[in-house]
Amino acid sequence: MAEYSVLALLGEAGRDGMRMTELAKRRLMSTGGFTRLADRLERQGLIERRRSADDGRGFEVVLTADGRALLRKAWRQQHSDLRRLFFDRLEEDDLRNLAAVWVRLAPEDGDGTS
Repeated sequence: MAEYSVLALLGEAGRDGMRMTELAKRRLMSTGGFTRLADRLERQGLIERRRSADDGRGFEVVLTADGRALLRKAWRQQHSDLRRLFFDRLEEDDLRNLAAVWVRLAPEDGDGTS
């Protein structure tokens, strides 16, 4: 799960990736613990670390082509599982009501809107 969550965060970050320190912070990990996790993902060919273009001191992490392919496969499987186990069992009215609840639970932006 830790590896998947890092890949998912990087997938959301896009081609620019994310700084190692930000990934560690978002994963609630120490930088040392995150470095070991990043080492494993890099050995598997799923991520690449690059020296930060902003300041040259830190590192940014990006998904490799293999990492993006694995993440797409995981997302497809997750979508399929959710549909089979959950959504396919609901009627149209149930789905509309559920969507309305999700809208109400969505985090608000800084200006008080969703």
